[in-house]
Amino acid sequence: MAVILIRADASPTIGTGHVMRCLAVAEALRDQGHEALFAAVESTPAIDRRLAAEGFRHLSIAGPVGEAADLAATRSLLRREHGTAVMLDGYRFGEAYRAGLQAAGARVLAWDDLGDGTPLHADLVVNAAPRAAALPYGEMAPGAVLLLGPGYAPLRREVRLAAREPRRSIADRPVLLVTFGGSDPLGLTGPVLKALAEALAKGGRDGLLPNGCRIVAVVGGSNPRAAEVAELAVRLGPDMVSVEIDCPRMGALMADCGLAVSAGGGTMGELAALAVPTLLVVTADNQAMASGDAAELGWCAAVDARGGAPTEAAAAIAERTLALWADIGQRQRMQDAAAALPLDGEGAIRIAGALTGPAPKAASAIRFRPALA
Repeated sequence: MAVILIRADASPTIGTGHVMRCLAVAEALRDQGHEALFAAVESTPAIDRRLAAEGFRHLSIAGPVGEAADLAATRSLLRREHGTAVMLDGYRFGEAYRAGLQAAGARVLAWDDLGDGTPLHADLVVNAAPRAAALPYGEMAPGAVLLLGPGYAPLRREVRLAAREPRRSIADRPVLLVTFGGSDPLGLTGPVLKALAEALAKGGRDGLLPNGCRIVAVVGGSNPRAAEVAELAVRLGPDMVSVEIDCPRMGALMADCGLAVSAGGGTMGELAALAVPTLLVVTADNQAMASGDAAELGWCAAVDARGGAPTEAAAAIAERTLALWADIGQRQRMQDAAAALPLDGEGAIRIAGALTGPAPKAASAIRFRPALA
C-alpha cells in the first residue's frame, strides 16, 4: 500500500476546486488499495466535513501557503507517513517550494491549468484541458509523465456512476442548473438568480420557465453567502428557484439538467461527461484557457465575468442563459457534441494508476477528437 500526500488548500477566496479534484483521485487511490492523506494550510469547515465524511484523514499544517514553514511541514509529513508520492494543487507554490518538495525524494504530481512556462519541478503533470498537449510542458517539467487532455478529467465516483446511466434527450431534462463552485469567490449566484427572475418577468412569464422546467441553484458549503442565497430563493418563490447547499447528489442532478450555468472550473469535466449543455462562466484566470477550448468544441458556450461588477456580469449571463434555454434545438446539438467527446469518466482512475505505478504507454495520447475542434 502506497501513502499519497495531497497538498491542496481551500478558502472562500480561492475556492474549493483544488481539493475537490484531488478528492476524485483520492477515491480512486483508495479503490486501488492505497491511502490518501490531505494536508492544508487553509481549509473551510465544509471541506473538512466532506473529507471526514468520505473517511479521509486531513491535517492542518503550518503556513503561510507556499512559504518555508509550509514546505518544511509538508516534507516532515512525507517522512513521518512514509509517503511515496505527493499531489500538489494550487497557484501559490513558487519555484523554490516546488524544487524543495521534489528534492524530498517522493514522486511529485503537479496539477496545472495555465501552461505559462513556469518550471513545475514535477514527475507527473496533469492538465485535462482539450488542447493541453500544445502547451510547453516539455520545458516546464523535463522528463515528466504528461497526463494531458480530457481523458484525465478527474470525476468523483458519484459523477462517474451517473455518467454510465442511459442518457435522456434534452426534452426530458427539465432542470436549469446554476452553480459557481464551492465558494463562489465573485459572489455571482445571487445576482444571476435575480437577473434571471427579472428577465423572465419582463418577458411576461411571471418568473416561470416554460414546459414545467425549474431552476436549481447549487451553493457550496464554503460559500460565505450561502444563507443570503437561500433567503433570496425564498423571496423569489419555490416556483422560481430552489437552492441546495452542499448538494450530496450532484451526479443525479446534473443528469436532469437541460442546461447548466457554471463556473469554468472542475465542474466543467463533470458536466461534459454527463452531456449537459453549459454556459461556462470564467471567474478566474486559470479557467480561461480550458473554457475557451471547450466552447470551440460545441458542447458549451463561454462568457468572461472577470473584472466587472457582479450585477453587470449577471445581466449578461442571464440574457445568454435564457436565449439558450429557449433554443431547444441548439441545446440538443450541444448535448450531442458533448456525447461525442472522448471523455469516458475514468480520468481519476488513470491518474491514480500513473501516480502509483508505471504510466500507460498511450496515456498522453488521449485527446479530444480533432474533427470536433
